[in-house]
Amino acid sequence: MLYATITRVFGLFFHGRRGRIRYDIALRLLVGSIPAVFMGGLILRGLNREALNAYLTLLLGLILVTSAFLSILKGELHVPVRPRWAYVYLLGFIVGLTVQFTSVGAGVVVSFTLMNVARLDPKDVVGVTILYGLALSAMGFLNYAGIGGVDYGLAGALILGTVPGVYLGTHISRISDGENLKRAMNVMILLIGLFTLLGG
Repeated sequence: MLYATITRVFGLFFHGRRGRIRYDIALRLLVGSIPAVFMGGLILRGLNREALNAYLTLLLGLILVTSAFLSILKGELHVPVRPRWAYVYLLGFIVGLTVQFTSVGAGVVVSFTLMNVARLDPKDVVGVTILYGLALSAMGFLNYAGIGGVDYGLAGALILGTVPGVYLGTHISRISDGENLKRAMNVMILLIGLFTLLGG
């Protein structure tokens, strides 16, 4: 989460310069997540996180693989739910709580949902995910720092590769066609889901 926080600071800078951040969506996700993060912090102190992480990671991996595969196959998912702002707050709460206990990142779940269910422009999805993920990972990092669960050396090693990677990703997002970007993101989500299942 420390690594993710630093990465997203750079991502927010690069995407913000291009005006591709939907602050209205990101802030609603964050409002839904704040109580969930504090709740997760309390639960972390009295729970066997390893066991919960294993089950939740496998469940999320299965959901991601199935959903991404169907989206790639059909082009888009048609979910019989009328879009409402209340669902954005609910998504924020669910993701905010889940990310405290599993190795599957918040960005993967939020990106997939906004892109395939809410059918938001993939270029806007990236900006929303970065801003929302920045706040969420920062709060999550503070939870783990409070219980002494941070390997700063490992985080520092990962951060060294952050700036060129984020810059390259931002450039690719800018020049890509919306549908091709959506397809590429779904393939990446499918691969993340597969690796998650294999790792579990």
